[in-house]
Amino acid sequence: MIPENPYEDRFERTFAFIDLSGFTNFTDVMGDKAALAEINTFRAIVREIASRKGIRIAKWLGDGAMLVAVEPETATEAIMEMQGRMGEIDEQLSMRAGLASGAVLMVDGEDHIGRAVNLAARLCSLADPGEVLATKEMMTALMVNTPSESVGMRDIDGFTELVEVVRLEMPDF
Repeated sequence: MIPENPYEDRFERTFAFIDLSGFTNFTDVMGDKAALAEINTFRAIVREIASRKGIRIAKWLGDGAMLVAVEPETATEAIMEMQGRMGEIDEQLSMRAGLASGAVLMVDGEDHIGRAVNLAARLCSLADPGEVLATKEMMTALMVNTPSESVGMRDIDGFTELVEVVRLEMPDF
């Protein structure tokens, strides 16, 4: 066991996991070439928005991705924009997402370990097609353009305590 290091640096980050709901069935029905076209479109949208918002694409996960942001507001804006863009161009697949913020450790300068990473991944898995779930604790007063609705305290697999979860909604402009 590695002893606790009191000088170890933890960094506050916001994590988002996103994926295309229904991708496996889409691939089965439409074929590999159609699936590749969907992935290319999805990745182009994610790259463009992440780059413009200053969010790092930590890793691609097949029909999904793990994103890392310094600020929860920026991550939320980016995810909502990605979801909106995918909804505009794709009637067959929808994007779902999970977001969480918190202090994490860096591994080899490129990966992260911590509660927020795991929680964001679990929330993405729980989200319905087209749904964005986040922890209530990551919502800030600066998120005036992103309405949210409480879905209550949830028992999240792997976590000992209940987590208060909110559903983010597309803003009405």
